[in-house]
Amino acid sequence: MTAGTDKSADGPRRRDASATREAILNSAIEAFIRLGYDGAGVREVAGGAGVTAMLVNRYFGSKEQLFAEAVDRSFAPPTVINDDPSDLSERTATRLAARTSPDADDLDPFLLMLRSAANPRAAEIIRAGIEKHVGRRLADILPGPAAAPRAELLLALIAGVWLMRKVIGTPALAGMDQAALTRELRDLMQLLVNAQPATSGGDAAPGAISSSSKCTGFASN
Repeated sequence: MTAGTDKSADGPRRRDASATREAILNSAIEAFIRLGYDGAGVREVAGGAGVTAMLVNRYFGSKEQLFAEAVDRSFAPPTVINDDPSDLSERTATRLAARTSPDADDLDPFLLMLRSAANPRAAEIIRAGIEKHVGRRLADILPGPAAAPRAELLLALIAGVWLMRKVIGTPALAGMDQAALTRELRDLMQLLVNAQPATSGGDAAPGAISSSSKCTGFASN
């Protein structure tokens, strides 16, 4: 057998290994989104990928490592917040209102987070995924001081709206006009995006939102 033939024979094996790993990871993401960390088992992931549980462990080592890679893959693409700092409040509010409308597709990273966060180890992995991806992206583009806590407050607002409107379906939010919701969200987000250091009083932390800025924000409705 020639060297060229050897390379040709090795090529499909490498491609098959890559495809198998991808199939396992995709099956794991689907299982964790649907059942959460505690509910999804290696055997179910293997069945969805058309492989054996032994092969899942061979590629990923453990369910914990498989979950970590599923979180990393799910959290990496922007869903509501992108990397464009211009009109951050407007863009984020518009996307959040659209993505949480009752007829919109589910936001898979949020479902993965919701259904797995009760497990302490899964919560640690999710926290690391947030810090690595959306938390870092948002903190990097927020103007002014104290970006990290303000970024997490924005993420809490986003997650809360998603939970109340899309998952629980509270009537006021679920039935709210999308344009009106976008305006309300934009004004709330601007309080955090445009926060300035306190210039008087002496006790407020850098980046704190003063009562006057709150009044100004809501007066713009």
